[in-house]
Amino acid sequence: MARKKVTLQYIANDSTRRGTFKKRLRGLMKKAGELAILCDVKTCVLVYGEGEPAPEVFPSHAKAAAILTRFRSMPELGQCKNKMNQAGFLTQRIDKLRDQVDKSRRECRDREIKVLLHRAMLGALPGLAGLTIEELTSVGWKVD
Repeated sequence: MARKKVTLQYIANDSTRRGTFKKRLRGLMKKAGELAILCDVKTCVLVYGEGEPAPEVFPSHAKAAAILTRFRSMPELGQCKNKMNQAGFLTQRIDKLRDQVDKSRRECRDREIKVLLHRAMLGALPGLAGLTIEELTSVGWKVD
């Protein structure tokens, strides 16, 4: 049976929130380990829990410190190369979707012009009567 989609909002009940935190933290650590194994990459996760004196660290404090030291030793350009904030991600996604919409509109318009041209060739549009200037121009370009 499929699970119900969880609404992402603050959990007001303390015990429920702590339980959810622990479960999700285990899942996050497991995913980081799987990513490291499957893709042969160095991963580390630091999570500061609410009211916890020390952060939860994956894989270990020493390995996480080594990974972070290596990251900090990179030139700033290398550190920031793949960073993206929420606004940047959404802007990039919107631009991609706009490009897809524009491409779909062009393809649709091209198909409409092909249909008009076929109808004209079959005699359904004698003399191309009833077409707008834009449609006539597009049909002319398609004929050429």
